[in-house]
Amino acid sequence: MLPPEVKSVLEELRAERIRGASWMARRGAEAYLILADLLEGDELRKALIELRHELPRINPTMASLYNLSRFIPVTDNPLLVKSRAEEFLRLIDEAKKTIGNIGSELIEDGDTVITHSFSSAVFEILRTAKAKGANFKVILTESAPDYEGIALASALEREGIRFEVITDAQLGLFARNATIALVGADNVTRDGAVVNKAGTYLLALACHDNGVPFYVATESFKLHPELKSDEVEILERPYARQGYRVRNFLFDITPWKYIRGIITELGILVPPREI
Repeated sequence: MLPPEVKSVLEELRAERIRGASWMARRGAEAYLILADLLEGDELRKALIELRHELPRINPTMASLYNLSRFIPVTDNPLLVKSRAEEFLRLIDEAKKTIGNIGSELIEDGDTVITHSFSSAVFEILRTAKAKGANFKVILTESAPDYEGIALASALEREGIRFEVITDAQLGLFARNATIALVGADNVTRDGAVVNKAGTYLLALACHDNGVPFYVATESFKLHPELKSDEVEILERPYARQGYRVRNFLFDITPWKYIRGIITELGILVPPREI
């Protein structure tokens, strides 16, 4: 039986609408830290088995939760659990910083970057490019129905980065104005496909048609070691407008052939052979 303090974190993860897989992984690791402070011995072992089962079920599409649940060993030793959870948190921070440095080298003066949804890895690239002195503009979607793009606009404004917000339906129209596309990922499958906010696939198609290089930025813990693209379970959330049910799948799948490269802390990987 999981302690109430850990169950509370799991409920927070289930309720989250804006923040993505990186934040989910961080909060998941913090749940393990809480567990290590509360339990030991056989009680801890049983709770770890339960958490390994429950954590990936919060969002089966997100590889980060799956990989985190496998990164933490099933043990009766709370110090081991704590050290592994702290290591995971350290790796998250180091990966984000490295991705920012690698990805920022792709952005040049005069570039127009187009993106969809709010990826913390993409934001780190943009922030780092700005800090290095690059002069560029960002086109971003509002990312309905949860409007993650508006949260990104607020973050870019704080950094002094020029941006323009568009509706999701205008992705095809504005892609032709971009020089590079950058999106995040919730999952990169074994066969090199990228699972991300619904609309990502449409952006990739528009970029392909307009000759705009399409890059994905993501930490390596979002690379799924087992899942292939045709095995991905895409979560659908209930949604209605003016009394009508609206289909609301949270993610879509972008095939590797539309992706120029996947920017990770290990370097820029070319799917599918380097995944």
